Order: sequence, then structure tokens, then C-alpha cells
Amino acid sequence: MKALVIESFQEKPSIQTVPDPTPPDHGVVIEVKATGICRSDWHGWMGHDSDIRLPHVPGHEFAGVIQEVGKGVKNWKAGDRVTLPFVCACGICPTCQSGNQQICDDQFQPGFTHWGSFAEYVAVYRADTNLVRLPDSVSFETAASLGCRFATFFRAVVAQGKISGGQWVAVHGCGGGYCGNFRRRCAYLD
Repeated sequence: MKALVIESFQEKPSIQTVPDPTPPDHGVVIEVKATGICRSDWHGWMGHDSDIRLPHVPGHEFAGVIQEVGKGVKNWKAGDRVTLPFVCACGICPTCQSGNQQICDDQFQPGFTHWGSFAEYVAVYRADTNLVRLPDSVSFETAASLGCRFATFFRAVVAQGKISGGQWVAVHGCGGGYCGNFRRRCAYLD
């Protein structure tokens, strides 16, 4: 596959042909249909994130179609349209079980801890825990442009808050920003 590869921090990346990913046992391979560019990608390219190992493929805001499914995946199949949150959780640790997947100690992040979506395909771990089904009415470009904002909010409202139709939600202190290394339990709380 073709991918944008960073070989040195703060140096010009290049488009290269690299091996196609294979699905992890509990993961999938997604054909990237659209990917966003986030300020976090710049921080990664600068070398501000200690989880990045070179050479590296950035990109974490994306949407696509599942191409291959690992043998341990139960809820997904090839052809499903999906996106995912920035922080992908293990789903089994005490932190995840309390509904706080965004600060999972065993999290992974495409584009940071693993190769990301500035490529034709990306491998995603723990598919049953992390993937978000993309309705046909939402374009790949729209889903990728929402990236961190939508998937994180969706998980908070639907999975953590268990909000349903007819209920109201108030959001306080919303806004963009980068708070250093997300793996260091950074949370936007106001």
C-alpha cells in the first residue's frame, strides 16, 4: 500500500510503498476512505509524543470500510462502514469497566502508538470495543472531519452517559486544544 511515512521528526515525510497491514486477532483492517488532519498530527511529527517510533505513519481521524476481520471479532464484518475515537480502549480493565475508556491504561491510538490513517489501509485493534458504525447517511469525509470531536463525544453521551431520545445534555467548557500527551490521563474537565 501507499502511505505517508515520517522517518525523522521535523523532516519532510515521503509517500512510500509499505506492506499492507494484517488484522490482529481481535481487530480489523480498514480501507481508509477519508482522513482528517489534526493539530495532534503536527505534534506527533514534531516529536512531542513519546509513543511514536520511527519510521511512522500518522493519522488518527478517519473513516472507511472494513476489509478484513480478525478471528476474535464478533460484531463486525467486511464491508461495514466505520470510524473510531482517538483513544481506543482495551475494554476490560477497571478503568474501562467504569466507563472511562478515554483514560484506559492499555489504550492504543492509530497515528501515535500504531501506524495511522495517512495510508490506504490501517489495522485497528479491539474492534468490538472501539469501532463506531457509520450510517449510510454520513459521508466518509464528514466522519473524518469530525474525528476526535464526534467519536469521543458519541462515546461519552451514548456509552458513558446512556443518553436516549428526549433527554437533554448540557456541555460546559467545550473547545479545542492540545494538552500535551493524551496518554498521560489528560482530560478536559470543567
